[in-house]
Amino acid sequence: MKKRYLALFLTLAMVFTLTACAKKETKVEEGTPQATAGQEAAQSTPEKEKKYVEMKVKGYGTMQIELDPNVAPDTVDNFMNLVHDEFYNGLTFHRIIPGFMIQGGDPLGDGTGGSEHKVRGEFAANGFANPLGHTRGVISMARAADYNSASSQFFIMHQDYPSLDGQYAAFGQVINGIEVVDKICEDVQTEDSNGSVKAKNQPVIKYIKEIEKPN
Repeated sequence: MKKRYLALFLTLAMVFTLTACAKKETKVEEGTPQATAGQEAAQSTPEKEKKYVEMKVKGYGTMQIELDPNVAPDTVDNFMNLVHDEFYNGLTFHRIIPGFMIQGGDPLGDGTGGSEHKVRGEFAANGFANPLGHTRGVISMARAADYNSASSQFFIMHQDYPSLDGQYAAFGQVINGIEVVDKICEDVQTEDSNGSVKAKNQPVIKYIKEIEKPN
């Protein structure tokens, strides 16, 4: 699979040059007087239990991440299926941009790979109301220009970046160990402004596994 994954750029000017991030705003406003049929159905659906995973990065430490199927159910299901299959074990973070995010989960390690299954884009630009913003520690799915092209690649926010809201499927939050992201951003040498990392320098994900809710 040789389709280049959509770059997540540092500046709005760079973001606006991309097809997927062009200015075609689909606003999902809170407090809308008349909810759509889909929103009414969502409101009547019992809240789903959140999932928890632990991610260990060799030489950097461990993060615990809370995943919320109430904001992105298909995305969480897809991610958890990959976790249970041990898909992520031994993969890397191939793209690192301090002040922005770290991106990983590509079996090819160069931004062009992914898993076999594609997941629909659960974000506003794709007609899905997802209230989770891209703030520090949030985990979200990388994708190509096609809104429904996400598979295994994900990114974790180093700092807040609200221009990604409504364009990418945020689905969880680091609740313990965000300093791992800080250390990766501080230590890893990148090759260009797009955050590319040589294979030999890419931080390795030892494992991601499901855990009970941390105390």
